Amino acid sequence: MAGTTLQGKRIAFLATDGVEEVEYTRPREAVENAGATAELVSLKPGKIQAFDHLDHGGTYDVEVTVADADAGRYDGLVLPGGVANPDFLRTDPDAVRFVKAFFDAGKPVGVICHGPWTLVEADVVRGRRITSWPSLRTDLTNAGATWVDEPVVTDDGLVSSRKPDDLPAFCAKIVEEFAEGRH
Repeated sequence: MAGTTLQGKRIAFLATDGVEEVEYTRPREAVENAGATAELVSLKPGKIQAFDHLDHGGTYDVEVTVADADAGRYDGLVLPGGVANPDFLRTDPDAVRFVKAFFDAGKPVGVICHGPWTLVEADVVRGRRITSWPSLRTDLTNAGATWVDEPVVTDDGLVSSRKPDDLPAFCAKIVEEFAEGRH
């Protein structure tokens, strides 16, 4: 990541209650340290409740609701995991539309752990190589993706990782992809 700058770039973090805390905080810290402006986009205004596995973590201020968010204002998107977070997101039509807009525009997206559930709902994984938490393998395969068990996978601007242990590689790769821009 040394020397990679995201100066002038704006990165959306789409998350809601149940987000795995470290999968939100570490990537956000990485893009901000590289010079980007990060914004937490969520389903409703106020705060979201993060988790450390099954224990309550911190709360985080929502900066914009997904109903009011415009993907055109952002240079990239991060979808953190946690089990509940992507399950809530994939049932929200505004969240699904927001995610799909990044793929339609060829903008880079980072997704980790259970986050790909929202990608499945947005129908953007067909023909792509991706990784995730192992329990999503069947969902991703059924949606047309090629699932692999690797720490970080990049496919035409889509960066995916399996779990919190993969965060160092994930954070470095999303910064690189966001710096490259549209694919």
